[in-house]
Amino acid sequence: MSFSTRIEVRVTDLDPQLHVTGAAYHQFADHARFACVRAAGVSVDELIAAGLGPVNLETVLRFQRELRGGDAVDVSCSWQWGEGKTYRVEHVLTRSDGVVAATVTNVSGLLDLTARRLVADPAHQWATRACRPELLGLPGATRDTAALGG
Repeated sequence: MSFSTRIEVRVTDLDPQLHVTGAAYHQFADHARFACVRAAGVSVDELIAAGLGPVNLETVLRFQRELRGGDAVDVSCSWQWGEGKTYRVEHVLTRSDGVVAATVTNVSGLLDLTARRLVADPAHQWATRACRPELLGLPGATRDTAALGG
């Protein structure tokens, strides 16, 4: 299942030629990912209180078409899980006319804030906290407060 949110381009997102800046594309992806996590029912405050923090390890931005002032953009989130300590979140930024403006791909992990190391099974940590784990690309899971520790 993929999640998407619409973002209106603000004047502060623009360069002097009225194009959306590269930094704004990154911010749009970050905003969509945070909205997806919240929609999945994960409390970032609770995650941090448990000693875990999401971290981006790599970000790749691919421009395809212009985004300009006055545009609206739909930003999707598609989570991809493997066996290791990292996972990917792919974002497609689509203008309201249906044209793909860019893609942003993040390689991320969950950091144990005390040990300062990535946790071994980030999918489990996200799944046990989510009311709608399918939005995070995870199979259904029941919130188990005993399993919530870092």
